[in-house]
Amino acid sequence: MSAENPDGAEIVTNPDLSEMREMSKKAAWSVSSCKPGNGVHLLRDDNVETYWQSDGVQPHLVNIQFQRKVKLQEIKSVELVEPTGWTYISLCPSESREVFVQTFMLQLAVLSNHQNGRDTHIRQVKVYGPYPNPVPLQEFQFNSLEFTMYSNLR
Repeated sequence: MSAENPDGAEIVTNPDLSEMREMSKKAAWSVSSCKPGNGVHLLRDDNVETYWQSDGVQPHLVNIQFQRKVKLQEIKSVELVEPTGWTYISLCPSESREVFVQTFMLQLAVLSNHQNGRDTHIRQVKVYGPYPNPVPLQEFQFNSLEFTMYSNLR
């Protein structure tokens, strides 16, 4: 199930995450500012009662940096109007959910707030990417017995 945003970006309301892995623990997280007691660690504490709260001028940024390139889906701009509950934002560039890009950094930027508010409250952020494929798929099959014997590594 999905809904359309005013800018045309797709918001997925009930995604199937069974074939995805949560990748937040593989990253270093930082924010542009925070109120005392409402720091970056509250974005990932799995508690919907706590939240990160920005402090200062906009844009408010959440930076997620990975040590090595990871496959993430292409980024989109999304406008949320008075969001409540979990909002799942599909980062796929098109209808295909098979297209991923590799990146060192993901940045969430809050450009403006509801009713010209100053501070941003975000309760939880999860980043999902594909499971790694340990064995690349072969595009061809060997026909001879001799080639088949040496086609696998042990």
